Order: sequence, then structure tokens, then C-alpha cells
Amino acid sequence: MSPRSASVNEELRRRSRERLLQAAVELVSERGYEATTLGDIADRAGSARGLVSYYFPGKRTLVQSAVHRLMHRTLEEALEREPRTPDGRERMARAIDAILGLARDRPLLMRQHMAGLLQAEGFVPCPEQRRLAELLRDTVARDGSRDVDADYPMLRALLMGAVYAALLPGAPMPVPVLRAELFKRYRIDWEQGVPPDTSTASDGTGDTDLSRFFATGAAPERDRDGQSK
Repeated sequence: MSPRSASVNEELRRRSRERLLQAAVELVSERGYEATTLGDIADRAGSARGLVSYYFPGKRTLVQSAVHRLMHRTLEEALEREPRTPDGRERMARAIDAILGLARDRPLLMRQHMAGLLQAEGFVPCPEQRRLAELLRDTVARDGSRDVDADYPMLRALLMGAVYAALLPGAPMPVPVLRAELFKRYRIDWEQGVPPDTSTASDGTGDTDLSRFFATGAAPERDRDGQSK
């Protein structure tokens, strides 16, 4: 048997990493952060325990990257859904609804994520977070911002504050109230985006099929020249 090409090995590594990210989101959504171990994540992903450490320096970094992946793919899906639109206000409405929707549909996961950001290691930059930032910056730009460098951090802070308020144990604020305040600030009509009364009721666990957010399929077969079949 001839050795695999470098491109095939790279694809296998990429998909192994994707499986770990998906497993982390699933398990923390089901059990919470403290009850989920790296061994649990490796087992769910079908990976060796040592492979987790190869890709991520620790559990906090892995989980933070996994949640940022879910956030940026959820946001991307919302922005690009049909009918696609270049309208800046509609895209801002979709962005706000996408992030608030995660707080509504995956409260345990998002509460653990917010708590993790307040730990000693704090905010850990990663490829997933950078893609999320790119999407939010583009949303701000399309909404007509004259100073994206100032307006993007403000949008990020407002969204994080709204998620925190929605998930605060013992005193959560209703998502529709938070949505109304954000829409007022950004001069968005209530009917834009996905108004709460048109959303499917959530049981608090969110969609259990996350495969569309994580490219975890088998690596493509290659011919003798290393090309995809």
C-alpha cells in the first residue's frame, strides 16, 4: 500500500479536528462544562485522547473554539439564507436574531461559554473566533458604519451583554425584550429578521443534528496523482 499524500493527511487532520469541535459542543450542551472531560470528548469524536492535546492546549480552549465555530456558522447560515439580501438593516436583524437564538436554544452551552470568558485565561483568539469577528464586522459595515473599528466592538459588547442578561441565573431577561432594545438602537423594524413569534419553540437543547456546522465526513478518495476522484 502506497503512503497517503500530504494533501490527504492534511484533510484527515482537518476532519479529526472538526469531529473534536462537534463532540465538545454536543457534550457541553448535554452535561455542562465541568461534567465533560477531554476523554469524553475524544470518545465521542472517535479520536485518541492524545490527539485532543495535539490540536488544543486544554479543555477551555477546545470548548471556546467549538462554541465560536457554532456561533460563526449559525451567523453565516442566518446571513446567507434565502432570500439573500444586501440590505444592511436586514442583515443586522438576522445577526442579532442568530446570536440571541443561541442563548434561547442552547442556554447551558452559552452560559458555560460566557462563564469561561470570565476565567483567568479569558478570551482565547482562534480561527473560529476570527471568522465570527469577520462576519460581524462585515455586518456593521453593510449597515452603514462610518467607523467599523469602533462600531464592531460595540456590537460585540452589546450582543455579549444581551446573551448574559438572557442567561443570568435567577434573573434572566426575556429574549424578546432584549431584541427590542437592540433593534431600537440599530433602528431596525420588528418584522425584520426572525421575530420571536415566528420561531419554533425550544426545549433548551437546540437542534441535536450539528453536522451542517462541522465538516466531519470521510476524506475524499484520491487517484495516483493525488487528485480527488
